[in-house]
Amino acid sequence: MAPSPHDERALLADALDRQREEVAAILDGLDDAAARARLVPSATTPLGLVKHLTFVERVWFHSRVAGVPRAELGLPDTVDESFVIDEEDTVASVRATYLAACERSREIAAGRDLDETYSSHHGETSLRAVHLHLLTELARHAGHGDILVELLGSEG
Repeated sequence: MAPSPHDERALLADALDRQREEVAAILDGLDDAAARARLVPSATTPLGLVKHLTFVERVWFHSRVAGVPRAELGLPDTVDESFVIDEEDTVASVRATYLAACERSREIAAGRDLDETYSSHHGETSLRAVHLHLLTELARHAGHGDILVELLGSEG
């Protein structure tokens, strides 16, 4: 059931969850080798994209909103490092970690006021702005993932 057009919080949460589903779907039908494939000059891979977006969830909701220090969350120091695929990373493990991060983000956001503010490298930002930032970040990278998956299909 779609949220009421007058419930801003539900609309934001619903839109964010739809983008989270698109991100998780990047890995649908890919084996570990395909998910690791480098098809563009950058280090961007389907598996790396989902791993990066796990980082994004944790930075914005788990660290900024919930106040857990980045080091305690085991986050890499740089954005570029968040794309790095470790030997033990698999489609199943990265997807599970991503979905768990999304669930934790939902729990953190629940019951908080959209106007509540948090410190960020851009100054103070509201929970509303965090939702909007995540929406744009997830949508952009889901599109990248769609292109990578399309390229994988054209290689076969």
